Amino acid sequence: MKRVLQIVMVICMASLVYACSTTRALSVDEYRLAKNNIKVTNDIHFNTNLIRPYITQQPNSYIAFGWNPFISIYNWSGQEVSKGIGKMFRKIGVAPVVYESDQVEVSEQNIVKHLDYLGYYDSKVTSNVSVNKKKVTVDYIVTLGRRYKVGKLTYAVPETGNFAKDFFSDTVNVGIKTGSFLSEAALEKESERSSAYLRTLGYFGFTKNYYFFQADTLSEPGIAALEMRITGYTRNESSSNAHPIRQYYVNDVNIAHSKSLIFHSRVLRNLNTIKPGELYNEKNVNTTYSRLSSLRTFSSVTVSMTPVDTNKVDCFINLSQSPIQGFKANMEGSSNSTGLIGISPKLSYFNRNIFRGGEWLNVSFMGNFQFKPNSITRSNEVGASFGLSFPKFLGLPYRYFKGPSIPRTEVNASYNFQNRPEYTRNIISTSYGYNGNIHNKIFYQAYPLQVNIVRLFDLDPAFYKTLSSNPFMRNAYQNHFDIGSGLTLYYTSNSDVNPSTSYHYYRLQLDVSGNILSLFNPSLQQDSTGARTIWNTPYAQYVRSELITARTLRFGKDNKFALSMRFLAGVGYAYGNSTAVPFEKQFYSGGANGLRGWQARAVGPGLSARDTTFSIPSQTGDMKLEANLEYRFPLFWKLNGAIFADAGNVWMLKGDNEEAKFHWNMNDFKSSIAGDWGLGLRMDLNFILLRIDTGFKVHDPSRAEGQTWLGPKDWFKNNGFAVHFGVGYPF
Repeated sequence: MKRVLQIVMVICMASLVYACSTTRALSVDEYRLAKNNIKVTNDIHFNTNLIRPYITQQPNSYIAFGWNPFISIYNWSGQEVSKGIGKMFRKIGVAPVVYESDQVEVSEQNIVKHLDYLGYYDSKVTSNVSVNKKKVTVDYIVTLGRRYKVGKLTYAVPETGNFAKDFFSDTVNVGIKTGSFLSEAALEKESERSSAYLRTLGYFGFTKNYYFFQADTLSEPGIAALEMRITGYTRNESSSNAHPIRQYYVNDVNIAHSKSLIFHSRVLRNLNTIKPGELYNEKNVNTTYSRLSSLRTFSSVTVSMTPVDTNKVDCFINLSQSPIQGFKANMEGSSNSTGLIGISPKLSYFNRNIFRGGEWLNVSFMGNFQFKPNSITRSNEVGASFGLSFPKFLGLPYRYFKGPSIPRTEVNASYNFQNRPEYTRNIISTSYGYNGNIHNKIFYQAYPLQVNIVRLFDLDPAFYKTLSSNPFMRNAYQNHFDIGSGLTLYYTSNSDVNPSTSYHYYRLQLDVSGNILSLFNPSLQQDSTGARTIWNTPYAQYVRSELITARTLRFGKDNKFALSMRFLAGVGYAYGNSTAVPFEKQFYSGGANGLRGWQARAVGPGLSARDTTFSIPSQTGDMKLEANLEYRFPLFWKLNGAIFADAGNVWMLKGDNEEAKFHWNMNDFKSSIAGDWGLGLRMDLNFILLRIDTGFKVHDPSRAEGQTWLGPKDWFKNNGFAVHFGVGYPF
């Protein structure tokens, strides 16, 4: 019997190896390009990444340690596929890169040319191709050519006007120094830098093509005497085209837009930094373009300069109108195996020019409805919000802001009504603050004033009894004032709405409440618990922070495949006048953008079972950790697929429930992590992305010990999965 089992295991292992092959889909005379190696023979410190992009044929990308399971999935289809499951495997998987021998020679030539550009002259590149079971490895053997150090650096520039003075005043910033290595790359970089600087001093139309370089490498071994020469003609012209290099002044500035658009000219003048009579400065052109574009009132902004005299240019700013107002609709939905259905519609109206000066108005109406068919269990939430954004920093004139981005001032107000089986709650909120960006990479929102007023009514007797016996829950669910400040910082490597290349971002949010009010504690009355009150209502005092980091790697043909990762960490801590973070500021998990095997607010906290006090899940915590991984791939037409996995939970930091609290013990921590996996379908309509995700629970810490791990037989049973409908990517 043991011998039979061994044979079966060998057969299973052989089948697995065969199924995981990355070359099965190749024909007899085809080979997969597995790897490109670059070996530099005479400089072990040379950065080979400088020349790797010039290899014309690259192997498949790998997720980690040379591993990409999606190549294997593609190969499950075999060689001839036209329909059925094999076609599906090819859609989900990634095709292996088929080795093309003629591309090796092309790559060798490309590398030599680029090494010349980098200053390695007369380099040699050869290759060695090795084959191992239908897999090809190409070794590129590089012998770097000779390099020359810059010796004496001289300049020859026109003496007319102020040009020589302006040029030589900048030589301290020249990137080419005596002793640095000579290269075309360095010369090109310096000519771009220098010409850009001179265009800020009035030299309109002056470009890198006015720069000529001559190197003498024969006078001294290994040394290049370099001359930088500027003439009155470009590299594409001859000396017969020479003309004086002049500074230009701004003559007239004309700003034009559609007559159908009513817009205060005063605002446009304040945003424009190109002023008549001033010396031409390219920075002012770029700044004006960025400021006017950021209004979002105009679909396009063009700033053109036309010479009208020997030393004057006219400026024409043309603004094309974009849709000023409109409506946006959004819908999210979810369901799980218990029959609980959630629907969250949202309708918004926007106007990007409400007061004829680039002011933005946003009015939104939202709802969140959860219910079970044929049951009285239901929860209703409706709300309305109003936001007004001004294209200036209210209280300070425009002249205090010199850069391309001017902070906007925001005033927001909202009302939220929640009717749950346990209670009815009203939340009134308002805030005042500023937002803007730095170099379109770092975005910030600073709210010196944030106010929330929370009032509870119609508490269910059983729920009220639970609150009375649990001081921690009682303090979380009580009327309160929340008066504080907030800050959000967001950095992204690509600010496009839907980046087509790999990118990453970080988001930090910080809220602090109650500290200013605490200064007046001696004059405030106390309630029966000792908390200071305003109008017989305690004020909240806490600090709350959340950090999100995410990365999306794009690869494959046209970058249509993507691997997205996200990590989230958040913590809130009550102190001073509060013993618990207000319920609306606590963290929750689950839902369309979190742990997708659960509905929203159905996870945790910690190891604790679901709180039956709530007929509809309302699990929250003071602390949250979550990690998400999602692989996205094209299917057909506008449909894309996704495979994802999520892990995380929320925990309490205070209270008597030890199962709900966060513990530093690694075993307890691992046991409290909830996990799921799932499949998703996306429809990308360019202007909107619709998605549906089905998540299956893998580890549920709320279940009884020994039953926390769920397998395929459990996924379609009671409370084993959840379905979510949403708009846009989850992260």
